Amino acid sequence: MENKLLTLWRYYPSGSIRVEEISETLQLSHKQTSRYLKKWNEEGWIAFTPGRGRGNVSTLKWKKDVEEEFEEEVVRRMDEDPIDESSKYLMYNWSTDSKMRLMTHFHSKLGFVKESKDKLIVPKRYPFFSIHPLEAADVMSAHLVANVFNRLVSITVDGDILPELAHSWDSSTSKLRFYLKKDVRFHDGSILTARDVVHCLEQLKNCHHYQELWEPIEEIEVKGPLIIDIHHPGGCSYILPMLTMMCASIYKETKGRTFGTGCFSLEENTDSKTTLTAFKEHFQERPLLDAVEFVQVPKDFKGIYHSHIDDNQSTSVEVESDSGFGIIVMNALPGRDSQIQRKEVRDYLHWVIAKYRHTLRDLDPRLTPNGKSIIVGQDQGMTITEVDRPLFTEPLVIRCANHTAKTTEWLVEIFKKEEIPVDVQWFSFADTLTRQPETFHVDLFVHGEIFESNQDFSFYHFLKNGYSPLQGLFEKGSPWKAYLDKYCHTPFEKWNELNMTLEKKLMEESIMIPLYYEKRYIPFSTDIMNIEFKHFGYVDFSRLWVRPEV
Repeated sequence: MENKLLTLWRYYPSGSIRVEEISETLQLSHKQTSRYLKKWNEEGWIAFTPGRGRGNVSTLKWKKDVEEEFEEEVVRRMDEDPIDESSKYLMYNWSTDSKMRLMTHFHSKLGFVKESKDKLIVPKRYPFFSIHPLEAADVMSAHLVANVFNRLVSITVDGDILPELAHSWDSSTSKLRFYLKKDVRFHDGSILTARDVVHCLEQLKNCHHYQELWEPIEEIEVKGPLIIDIHHPGGCSYILPMLTMMCASIYKETKGRTFGTGCFSLEENTDSKTTLTAFKEHFQERPLLDAVEFVQVPKDFKGIYHSHIDDNQSTSVEVESDSGFGIIVMNALPGRDSQIQRKEVRDYLHWVIAKYRHTLRDLDPRLTPNGKSIIVGQDQGMTITEVDRPLFTEPLVIRCANHTAKTTEWLVEIFKKEEIPVDVQWFSFADTLTRQPETFHVDLFVHGEIFESNQDFSFYHFLKNGYSPLQGLFEKGSPWKAYLDKYCHTPFEKWNELNMTLEKKLMEESIMIPLYYEKRYIPFSTDIMNIEFKHFGYVDFSRLWVRPEV
Protein backbone atom coordinates (compact mmCIF):
# COMPACT_ATOMS: atom_id res chain seq x y z
CA MET A 1 0.00 0.00 0.00
CA GLU A 2 1.92 3.00 -1.32
CA ASN A 3 1.14 6.70 -1.00
CA LYS A 4 2.65 7.32 -4.45
CA LEU A 5 0.08 5.04 -6.06
CA LEU A 6 -2.73 6.82 -4.21
CA THR A 7 -1.33 10.18 -5.37
CA LEU A 8 -1.27 8.93 -8.97
CA TRP A 9 -4.92 7.83 -8.63
CA ARG A 10 -5.92 11.20 -7.19
CA TYR A 11 -4.32 13.32 -9.90
CA TYR A 12 -4.43 11.32 -13.13
CA PRO A 13 -7.56 9.65 -14.56
CA SER A 14 -7.41 7.07 -17.35
CA GLY A 15 -6.20 8.53 -20.63
CA SER A 16 -3.15 10.00 -22.31
CA ILE A 17 -0.31 11.16 -20.10
CA ARG A 18 3.37 12.08 -20.16
CA VAL A 19 5.80 10.27 -17.85
CA GLU A 20 7.49 13.63 -17.18
CA GLU A 21 4.26 14.94 -15.63
CA ILE A 22 4.00 11.89 -13.36
CA SER A 23 7.65 12.27 -12.34
CA GLU A 24 7.09 15.86 -11.30
CA THR A 25 3.94 15.03 -9.31
CA LEU A 26 5.52 12.05 -7.51
CA GLN A 27 8.86 13.88 -7.14
CA LEU A 28 10.80 11.03 -8.71
CA SER A 29 13.36 10.75 -11.46
CA HIS A 30 12.24 9.54 -14.90
CA LYS A 31 13.91 6.17 -14.29
CA GLN A 32 12.29 5.73 -10.83
CA THR A 33 8.88 6.65 -12.23
CA SER A 34 9.21 4.06 -15.01
CA ARG A 35 10.06 1.38 -12.42
CA TYR A 36 7.01 2.23 -10.31
CA LEU A 37 4.71 2.23 -13.33
CA LYS A 38 6.04 -1.17 -14.38
CA LYS A 39 5.57 -2.52 -10.84
CA TRP A 40 1.98 -1.24 -10.53
CA ASN A 41 1.24 -2.61 -14.00
CA GLU A 42 2.45 -6.06 -12.92
CA GLU A 43 0.43 -5.86 -9.67
CA GLY A 44 -2.77 -5.25 -11.64
CA TRP A 45 -3.53 -1.70 -10.55
CA ILE A 46 -3.04 -0.13 -13.96
CA ALA A 47 -2.57 -0.91 -17.63
CA PHE A 48 0.22 1.36 -18.77
CA THR A 49 1.39 1.70 -22.36
CA PRO A 50 4.53 3.83 -22.70
CA GLY A 51 4.89 6.22 -25.61
CA ARG A 52 7.62 5.55 -28.12
CA GLY A 53 10.64 7.70 -27.38
CA ARG A 54 11.35 9.97 -24.44
CA GLY A 55 8.75 12.71 -24.00
CA ASN A 56 6.05 11.10 -26.14
CA VAL A 57 2.51 10.60 -24.89
CA SER A 58 1.78 7.38 -22.96
CA THR A 59 -1.55 5.79 -22.07
CA LEU A 60 -2.78 5.03 -18.52
CA LYS A 61 -5.85 2.92 -17.74
CA TRP A 62 -6.98 2.18 -14.18
CA LYS A 63 -8.08 -1.38 -13.39
CA LYS A 64 -9.04 -0.82 -9.72
CA ASP A 65 -10.38 1.96 -7.49
CA VAL A 66 -7.18 2.54 -5.51
CA GLU A 67 -8.61 4.87 -2.87
CA GLU A 68 -11.57 2.60 -2.13
CA GLU A 69 -9.37 -0.48 -1.70
CA PHE A 70 -6.74 1.41 0.30
CA GLU A 71 -9.38 2.85 2.61
CA GLU A 72 -10.83 -0.61 3.35
CA GLU A 73 -7.34 -1.93 4.06
CA VAL A 74 -6.46 0.97 6.37
CA VAL A 75 -9.67 0.50 8.39
CA ARG A 76 -8.75 -3.17 8.83
CA ARG A 77 -5.23 -2.27 9.94
CA MET A 78 -6.51 0.35 12.38
CA ASP A 79 -8.63 -2.37 14.00
CA GLU A 80 -5.87 -4.99 14.11
CA ASP A 81 -2.48 -3.22 14.28
CA PRO A 82 -0.91 -1.13 17.06
CA ILE A 83 -2.17 2.43 16.86
CA ASP A 84 1.24 3.98 16.16
CA GLU A 85 1.63 1.71 13.10
CA SER A 86 -1.78 2.49 11.62
CA SER A 87 -1.61 6.24 12.34
CA LYS A 88 0.95 6.74 9.55
CA TYR A 89 -1.72 6.00 6.94
CA LEU A 90 -3.58 9.16 7.93
CA MET A 91 -0.66 11.07 6.42
CA TYR A 92 -1.40 9.66 2.93
CA ASN A 93 -2.74 11.80 0.11
CA TRP A 94 -6.47 11.02 0.58
CA SER A 95 -9.43 12.83 -0.87
CA THR A 96 -11.29 14.98 1.68
CA ASP A 97 -14.13 12.45 2.10
CA SER A 98 -11.85 9.45 2.62
CA LYS A 99 -9.60 11.35 5.02
CA MET A 100 -12.59 12.45 7.13
CA ARG A 101 -13.93 8.89 7.32
CA LEU A 102 -10.52 7.52 8.31
CA MET A 103 -9.93 10.21 10.94
CA THR A 104 -13.39 9.56 12.38
CA HIS A 105 -12.57 5.86 12.63
CA PHE A 106 -9.17 6.65 14.14
CA HIS A 107 -10.85 8.80 16.82
CA SER A 108 -12.23 5.67 18.41
CA LYS A 109 -8.67 4.42 19.00
CA LEU A 110 -7.66 7.52 20.98
CA GLY A 111 -8.35 8.38 24.60
CA PHE A 112 -8.41 5.86 27.42
CA VAL A 113 -7.72 2.24 26.63
CA LYS A 114 -8.39 -0.23 29.40
CA GLU A 115 -6.57 -3.46 28.61
CA SER A 116 -4.01 -4.88 31.01
CA LYS A 117 -3.38 -1.29 32.13
CA ASP A 118 -5.01 2.16 31.98
CA LYS A 119 -3.50 4.03 29.05
CA LEU A 120 -4.30 7.42 27.56
CA ILE A 121 -3.60 7.74 23.82
CA VAL A 122 -3.08 11.34 22.72
CA PRO A 123 -2.64 12.72 19.17
CA LYS A 124 0.57 14.62 18.38
CA ARG A 125 0.72 16.70 15.21
CA TYR A 126 4.48 17.33 15.30
CA PRO A 127 7.45 15.40 16.71
CA PHE A 128 8.74 16.71 20.02
CA PHE A 129 11.55 19.19 19.38
CA SER A 130 13.58 17.88 22.33
CA ILE A 131 13.09 15.99 25.58
CA HIS A 132 16.07 17.58 27.33
CA PRO A 133 15.16 20.30 29.86
CA LEU A 134 17.76 22.72 28.46
CA GLU A 135 16.55 22.31 24.87
CA ALA A 136 12.75 22.01 25.24
CA ALA A 137 11.95 25.45 23.83
CA ASP A 138 8.47 24.71 22.42
CA VAL A 139 5.42 24.18 24.60
CA MET A 140 4.80 20.57 23.56
CA SER A 141 8.36 19.54 24.46
CA ALA A 142 8.18 21.53 27.70
CA HIS A 143 4.91 19.77 28.56
CA LEU A 144 6.68 16.43 28.15
CA VAL A 145 9.56 17.66 30.34
CA ALA A 146 7.04 18.69 33.02
CA ASN A 147 5.84 15.08 33.29
CA VAL A 148 9.27 13.39 33.18
CA PHE A 149 11.36 15.69 35.38
CA ASN A 150 11.02 17.60 38.64
CA ARG A 151 12.42 20.87 39.88
CA LEU A 152 13.65 21.86 43.33
CA VAL A 153 10.57 24.02 43.83
CA SER A 154 7.37 24.89 41.98
CA ILE A 155 5.35 28.09 41.73
CA THR A 156 1.61 28.73 41.77
CA VAL A 157 -0.31 31.11 39.53
CA ASP A 158 -0.39 33.50 42.49
CA GLY A 159 3.39 33.37 42.94
CA ASP A 160 3.61 31.11 45.98
CA ILE A 161 6.74 28.90 46.06
CA LEU A 162 6.11 25.25 46.97
CA PRO A 163 8.61 22.45 47.76
CA GLU A 164 9.22 19.76 45.14
CA LEU A 165 12.61 17.94 45.24
CA ALA A 166 13.62 20.23 48.09
CA HIS A 167 11.65 19.91 51.31
CA SER A 168 12.79 23.29 52.69
CA TRP A 169 15.27 26.13 52.24
CA ASP A 170 16.96 29.02 54.03
CA SER A 171 17.46 32.32 52.24
CA SER A 172 19.40 35.52 52.82
CA THR A 173 20.30 38.52 50.67
CA SER A 174 23.39 36.69 49.34
CA LYS A 175 22.74 32.94 49.62
CA LEU A 176 20.05 30.30 49.21
CA ARG A 177 20.46 26.91 50.93
CA PHE A 178 18.33 23.92 49.85
CA TYR A 179 17.65 20.75 51.83
CA LEU A 180 16.75 17.87 49.52
CA LYS A 181 14.18 15.16 50.20
CA LYS A 182 15.57 11.74 51.11
CA ASP A 183 15.46 8.65 48.88
CA VAL A 184 14.20 10.39 45.75
CA ARG A 185 14.84 7.99 42.86
CA PHE A 186 15.71 8.68 39.25
CA HIS A 187 13.98 6.50 36.65
CA ASP A 188 17.11 4.31 36.42
CA GLY A 189 16.77 3.46 40.12
CA SER A 190 19.64 5.60 41.40
CA ILE A 191 19.15 7.97 44.35
CA LEU A 192 19.18 11.75 43.90
CA THR A 193 22.09 13.52 45.62
CA ALA A 194 23.22 17.11 46.03
CA ARG A 195 25.93 16.48 43.41
CA ASP A 196 23.26 15.63 40.81
CA VAL A 197 21.48 18.90 41.52
CA VAL A 198 24.65 20.98 41.41
CA HIS A 199 25.66 19.39 38.09
CA CYS A 200 22.28 20.27 36.49
CA LEU A 201 22.27 23.82 37.80
CA GLU A 202 25.86 24.38 36.63
CA GLN A 203 24.88 23.15 33.15
CA LEU A 204 21.93 25.54 33.19
CA LYS A 205 24.05 28.45 34.42
CA ASN A 206 26.52 27.91 31.57
CA CYS A 207 23.92 27.30 28.85
CA HIS A 208 24.09 30.22 26.40
CA HIS A 209 20.29 30.52 26.31
CA TYR A 210 20.13 31.17 30.07
CA GLN A 211 23.50 32.75 30.96
CA GLU A 212 21.99 36.22 31.18
CA LEU A 213 19.31 35.05 33.61
CA TRP A 214 21.88 33.31 35.81
CA GLU A 215 24.41 36.15 35.76
CA PRO A 216 23.78 37.09 39.45
CA ILE A 217 24.70 33.54 40.56
CA GLU A 218 28.42 33.29 41.33
CA GLU A 219 28.72 29.80 42.84
CA ILE A 220 26.69 26.62 43.36
CA GLU A 221 28.23 24.17 45.81
CA VAL A 222 27.58 20.88 47.60
CA LYS A 223 27.48 21.38 51.39
CA GLY A 224 26.35 17.86 52.28
CA PRO A 225 24.87 14.74 50.66
CA LEU A 226 21.46 16.46 50.54
CA ILE A 227 22.39 20.13 50.98
CA ILE A 228 23.35 22.70 48.33
CA ASP A 229 24.18 26.40 48.53
CA ILE A 230 23.55 28.92 45.75
CA HIS A 231 25.57 32.11 46.20
CA HIS A 232 24.44 35.46 44.77
CA PRO A 233 26.47 38.06 46.67
CA GLY A 234 25.14 40.99 44.63
CA GLY A 235 21.52 39.96 45.30
CA CYS A 236 18.98 38.10 43.18
CA SER A 237 15.34 38.69 44.09
CA TYR A 238 14.12 36.13 41.53
CA ILE A 239 16.29 33.13 42.46
CA LEU A 240 13.36 31.00 43.72
CA PRO A 241 10.98 31.71 40.79
CA MET A 242 13.87 31.05 38.37
CA LEU A 243 14.32 27.58 39.85
CA THR A 244 10.68 26.69 39.14
CA MET A 245 11.07 26.89 35.34
CA MET A 246 11.19 23.81 33.08
CA CYS A 247 14.81 24.52 32.17
CA ALA A 248 15.72 24.14 35.87
CA SER A 249 14.55 20.51 35.92
CA ILE A 250 16.89 18.03 37.60
CA TYR A 251 18.10 15.08 35.52
CA LYS A 252 20.78 12.42 35.31
CA GLU A 253 22.65 11.55 32.10
CA THR A 254 23.90 7.97 31.85
CA LYS A 255 25.07 6.06 28.76
CA GLY A 256 23.46 8.44 26.31
CA ARG A 257 20.11 8.56 28.13
CA THR A 258 18.60 11.30 30.25
CA PHE A 259 16.65 10.19 33.32
CA GLY A 260 14.30 12.24 35.46
CA THR A 261 12.53 11.80 38.77
CA GLY A 262 9.05 12.73 37.47
CA CYS A 263 5.76 10.90 37.82
CA PHE A 264 6.23 9.42 34.32
CA SER A 265 9.35 7.94 32.75
CA LEU A 266 10.10 8.17 29.04
CA GLU A 267 9.83 4.64 27.65
CA GLU A 268 9.98 5.37 23.90
CA ASN A 269 10.34 8.43 21.69
CA THR A 270 10.18 8.30 17.89
CA ASP A 271 8.54 10.57 15.31
CA SER A 272 5.54 8.24 15.15
CA LYS A 273 5.14 7.43 18.86
CA THR A 274 6.17 8.70 22.28
CA THR A 275 5.31 6.65 25.36
CA LEU A 276 5.33 7.74 29.01
CA THR A 277 5.04 5.07 31.71
CA ALA A 278 3.95 5.70 35.30
CA PHE A 279 6.90 5.75 37.69
CA LYS A 280 5.76 3.59 40.58
CA GLU A 281 8.55 4.80 42.88
CA HIS A 282 7.82 8.47 42.44
CA PHE A 283 8.50 10.40 45.65
CA GLN A 284 5.09 12.05 45.40
CA GLU A 285 1.74 10.50 44.49
CA ARG A 286 1.89 7.83 41.78
CA PRO A 287 -0.11 8.77 38.64
CA LEU A 288 -3.53 7.17 38.36
CA LEU A 289 -2.77 6.35 34.71
CA ASP A 290 -0.36 3.56 33.82
CA ALA A 291 0.81 5.09 30.55
CA VAL A 292 0.38 8.01 28.16
CA GLU A 293 1.04 7.38 24.47
CA PHE A 294 1.43 10.17 21.89
CA VAL A 295 0.84 9.04 18.29
CA GLN A 296 1.46 10.99 15.09
CA VAL A 297 -1.58 12.40 13.25
CA PRO A 298 -2.03 14.92 10.41
CA LYS A 299 -1.83 18.63 11.27
CA ASP A 300 -5.57 19.12 10.65
CA PHE A 301 -6.58 16.23 12.92
CA LYS A 302 -9.11 17.17 15.61
CA GLY A 303 -8.78 14.82 18.56
CA ILE A 304 -10.98 14.06 21.55
CA TYR A 305 -10.11 12.50 24.89
CA HIS A 306 -12.40 9.46 25.01
CA SER A 307 -12.70 6.91 27.77
CA HIS A 308 -12.88 3.15 27.19
CA ILE A 309 -16.69 3.37 27.38
CA ASP A 310 -18.36 3.15 23.97
CA ASP A 311 -18.90 6.54 22.32
CA ASN A 312 -22.65 5.96 22.14
CA GLN A 313 -22.79 5.67 25.93
CA SER A 314 -20.52 8.62 26.70
CA THR A 315 -21.14 12.31 26.07
CA SER A 316 -18.36 14.85 25.81
CA VAL A 317 -17.72 18.33 27.11
CA GLU A 318 -15.30 20.96 25.79
CA VAL A 319 -12.86 22.30 28.36
CA GLU A 320 -11.33 25.70 27.67
CA SER A 321 -7.59 26.09 28.10
CA ASP A 322 -5.24 29.03 27.68
CA SER A 323 -3.11 28.74 24.55
CA GLY A 324 -1.06 31.89 24.97
CA PHE A 325 -0.78 35.17 23.13
CA GLY A 326 0.55 36.60 19.90
CA ILE A 327 2.60 39.74 19.36
CA ILE A 328 4.20 41.52 16.44
CA VAL A 329 7.88 42.27 16.97
CA MET A 330 9.36 45.26 15.18
CA ASN A 331 13.00 44.31 14.90
CA ALA A 332 14.57 47.62 15.94
CA LEU A 333 17.76 46.04 17.27
CA PRO A 334 20.66 48.44 17.77
CA GLY A 335 23.01 48.51 14.79
CA ARG A 336 20.56 47.14 12.19
CA ASP A 337 20.58 49.24 9.03
CA SER A 338 16.89 49.16 8.20
CA GLN A 339 13.98 51.53 7.78
CA ILE A 340 12.29 49.76 10.71
CA GLN A 341 14.77 51.69 12.92
CA ARG A 342 12.77 54.83 12.16
CA LYS A 343 10.08 55.34 14.80
CA GLU A 344 7.75 57.03 12.32
CA VAL A 345 7.78 53.80 10.25
CA ARG A 346 7.07 51.62 13.29
CA ASP A 347 4.31 53.96 14.52
CA TYR A 348 2.59 53.93 11.14
CA LEU A 349 2.69 50.13 11.00
CA HIS A 350 1.39 50.04 14.59
CA TRP A 351 -1.57 52.18 13.56
CA VAL A 352 -2.30 49.95 10.54
CA ILE A 353 -2.20 46.82 12.73
CA ALA A 354 -4.50 48.42 15.33
CA LYS A 355 -6.88 49.48 12.52
CA TYR A 356 -7.32 45.91 11.26
CA ARG A 357 -6.75 43.90 14.46
CA HIS A 358 -10.47 43.26 15.00
CA THR A 359 -10.58 41.22 11.75
CA LEU A 360 -8.55 38.46 13.42
CA ARG A 361 -11.88 37.08 14.65
CA ASP A 362 -12.71 36.22 11.04
CA LEU A 363 -9.37 34.45 10.64
CA ASP A 364 -9.80 32.02 13.55
CA PRO A 365 -12.60 31.95 16.16
CA ARG A 366 -10.06 30.87 18.79
CA LEU A 367 -8.27 34.21 18.49
CA THR A 368 -9.38 37.16 20.60
CA PRO A 369 -7.97 40.44 19.24
CA ASN A 370 -5.88 42.07 21.95
CA GLY A 371 -4.29 45.50 22.04
CA LYS A 372 -4.35 45.93 25.82
CA SER A 373 -1.45 43.90 27.25
CA ILE A 374 0.13 40.46 26.94
CA ILE A 375 -0.37 40.10 30.71
CA VAL A 376 -3.83 38.63 31.27
CA GLY A 377 -6.11 40.95 33.22
CA GLN A 378 -4.02 44.08 32.56
CA ASP A 379 -4.73 47.04 30.28
CA GLN A 380 -2.14 49.60 29.27
CA GLY A 381 -4.95 51.95 28.23
CA MET A 382 -3.21 53.00 25.02
CA THR A 383 -5.08 54.62 22.14
CA ILE A 384 -3.32 54.29 18.78
CA THR A 385 -4.03 57.36 16.65
CA GLU A 386 -3.50 57.78 12.92
CA VAL A 387 -0.08 59.07 11.90
CA ASP A 388 1.32 60.37 8.63
CA ARG A 389 2.43 57.76 6.13
CA PRO A 390 6.24 57.59 5.98
CA LEU A 391 8.30 57.04 2.86
CA PHE A 392 9.03 53.33 2.33
CA THR A 393 12.38 53.13 0.54
CA GLU A 394 12.26 49.34 0.11
CA PRO A 395 9.99 46.37 0.92
CA LEU A 396 9.58 45.41 4.57
CA VAL A 397 11.15 42.01 5.20
CA ILE A 398 8.66 39.85 7.12
CA ARG A 399 9.61 36.53 8.69
CA CYS A 400 7.07 33.74 8.35
CA ALA A 401 7.28 30.34 10.05
CA ASN A 402 4.86 27.42 9.74
CA HIS A 403 3.51 27.84 13.30
CA THR A 404 2.57 31.50 12.65
CA ALA A 405 1.65 31.19 8.97
CA LYS A 406 -2.05 32.13 9.26
CA THR A 407 -1.50 35.30 11.25
CA THR A 408 1.53 36.29 9.17
CA GLU A 409 -0.47 35.92 5.97
CA TRP A 410 -3.17 38.08 7.58
CA LEU A 411 -0.51 40.70 8.34
CA VAL A 412 0.82 40.62 4.78
CA GLU A 413 -2.70 41.08 3.40
CA ILE A 414 -3.47 44.16 5.49
CA PHE A 415 -0.14 45.70 4.53
CA LYS A 416 -0.92 45.10 0.87
CA LYS A 417 -4.32 46.78 1.34
CA GLU A 418 -2.45 49.83 2.61
CA GLU A 419 0.04 49.54 -0.30
CA ILE A 420 2.97 48.87 2.02
CA PRO A 421 5.67 46.94 0.11
CA VAL A 422 6.64 43.61 1.70
CA ASP A 423 9.04 40.72 1.13
CA VAL A 424 8.14 37.49 2.97
CA GLN A 425 10.90 35.10 4.02
CA TRP A 426 9.90 31.59 5.13
CA PHE A 427 11.54 29.60 7.92
CA SER A 428 10.66 26.40 9.77
CA PHE A 429 9.87 26.36 13.49
CA ALA A 430 13.22 24.66 14.11
CA ASP A 431 14.95 27.46 12.17
CA THR A 432 13.53 30.09 14.52
CA LEU A 433 15.09 28.23 17.46
CA THR A 434 18.40 27.04 16.03
CA ARG A 435 19.31 29.54 13.31
CA GLN A 436 19.55 32.64 15.43
CA PRO A 437 20.55 35.37 14.74
CA GLU A 438 20.02 34.58 11.04
CA THR A 439 16.23 34.47 11.42
CA PHE A 440 16.34 37.90 13.13
CA HIS A 441 17.72 39.58 10.00
CA VAL A 442 14.20 40.74 9.14
CA ASP A 443 12.12 43.82 9.86
CA LEU A 444 9.20 42.29 11.70
CA PHE A 445 7.44 39.03 12.48
CA VAL A 446 4.54 37.47 14.38
CA HIS A 447 5.58 35.63 17.53
CA GLY A 448 3.39 33.24 19.54
CA GLU A 449 4.13 32.63 23.21
CA ILE A 450 2.52 31.00 26.23
CA PHE A 451 3.60 31.73 29.77
CA GLU A 452 4.65 28.70 31.78
CA SER A 453 2.73 29.41 34.98
CA ASN A 454 3.11 32.55 37.06
CA GLN A 455 2.79 35.66 34.86
CA ASP A 456 5.05 37.98 36.84
CA PHE A 457 8.16 35.86 36.44
CA SER A 458 7.19 34.48 33.01
CA PHE A 459 7.08 38.00 31.54
CA TYR A 460 10.64 38.69 32.69
CA HIS A 461 11.80 35.23 31.59
CA PHE A 462 10.18 35.82 28.18
CA LEU A 463 12.24 38.97 27.62
CA LYS A 464 15.50 37.75 29.15
CA ASN A 465 16.07 34.15 28.02
CA GLY A 466 18.15 33.35 24.95
CA TYR A 467 15.17 32.14 22.89
CA SER A 468 13.36 35.46 23.35
CA PRO A 469 12.51 37.39 20.15
CA LEU A 470 13.42 40.57 22.08
CA GLN A 471 16.50 39.36 23.93
CA GLY A 472 18.90 41.27 21.64
CA LEU A 473 17.23 44.53 22.66
CA PHE A 474 18.50 44.16 26.23
CA GLU A 475 22.17 43.38 25.61
CA LYS A 476 24.93 45.22 27.43
CA GLY A 477 25.30 48.79 26.26
CA SER A 478 21.66 49.07 25.23
CA PRO A 479 19.55 51.76 26.96
CA TRP A 480 16.85 49.11 27.37
CA LYS A 481 19.05 47.03 29.69
CA ALA A 482 18.45 49.44 32.57
CA TYR A 483 14.80 48.37 32.63
CA LEU A 484 15.67 44.71 33.20
CA ASP A 485 18.43 45.51 35.69
CA LYS A 486 15.79 46.80 38.13
CA TYR A 487 14.26 43.33 38.54
CA CYS A 488 17.24 41.78 40.31
CA HIS A 489 16.91 44.08 43.32
CA THR A 490 13.12 44.52 43.40
CA PRO A 491 11.13 42.19 45.69
CA PHE A 492 9.28 39.63 43.57
CA GLU A 493 5.87 40.69 44.89
CA LYS A 494 6.41 44.12 43.27
CA TRP A 495 7.31 42.82 39.82
CA ASN A 496 3.91 43.49 38.29
CA GLU A 497 4.61 47.21 38.40
CA LEU A 498 7.97 46.70 36.64
CA ASN A 499 6.32 44.49 34.02
CA MET A 500 3.65 47.05 33.24
CA THR A 501 6.17 49.90 32.97
CA LEU A 502 8.46 47.96 30.60
CA GLU A 503 5.62 46.62 28.46
CA LYS A 504 4.14 50.11 28.07
CA LYS A 505 7.51 51.46 26.93
CA LEU A 506 7.86 48.67 24.35
CA MET A 507 4.36 49.41 23.07
CA GLU A 508 4.93 53.19 22.96
CA GLU A 509 8.09 52.63 20.93
CA SER A 510 6.10 50.30 18.60
CA ILE A 511 8.60 47.51 19.19
CA MET A 512 6.28 44.92 20.79
CA ILE A 513 2.65 45.12 19.67
CA PRO A 514 0.03 42.88 21.34
CA LEU A 515 -2.04 41.11 18.69
CA TYR A 516 -4.26 38.37 20.15
CA TYR A 517 -5.02 35.98 22.97
CA GLU A 518 -5.60 32.37 21.93
CA LYS A 519 -7.74 29.66 23.49
CA ARG A 520 -7.89 25.96 22.80
CA TYR A 521 -11.02 23.89 23.40
CA ILE A 522 -10.29 20.28 24.32
CA PRO A 523 -13.19 17.79 24.20
CA PHE A 524 -13.30 15.17 26.98
CA SER A 525 -15.82 12.41 27.52
CA THR A 526 -17.73 13.21 30.71
CA ASP A 527 -16.56 10.11 32.62
CA ILE A 528 -12.93 11.32 32.58
CA MET A 529 -12.26 12.78 36.00
CA ASN A 530 -9.93 15.34 37.59
CA ILE A 531 -9.24 17.44 34.50
CA GLU A 532 -6.76 20.05 35.68
CA PHE A 533 -4.46 22.33 33.72
CA LYS A 534 -0.91 22.96 34.80
CA HIS A 535 2.16 24.08 32.86
CA PHE A 536 1.58 25.99 29.59
CA GLY A 537 -2.19 25.39 29.74
CA TYR A 538 -1.86 21.61 29.21
CA VAL A 539 -3.70 18.84 31.00
CA ASP A 540 -1.97 17.48 34.09
CA PHE A 541 -1.67 13.79 33.14
CA SER A 542 -0.67 12.80 36.68
CA ARG A 543 -4.16 13.64 37.96
CA LEU A 544 -6.42 12.12 35.28
CA TRP A 545 -8.50 8.99 35.87
CA VAL A 546 -11.65 7.32 34.51
CA ARG A 547 -14.62 6.50 36.67
CA PRO A 548 -14.76 2.68 36.45
CA GLU A 549 -17.83 0.75 35.38
CA VAL A 550 -19.51 -1.17 38.19
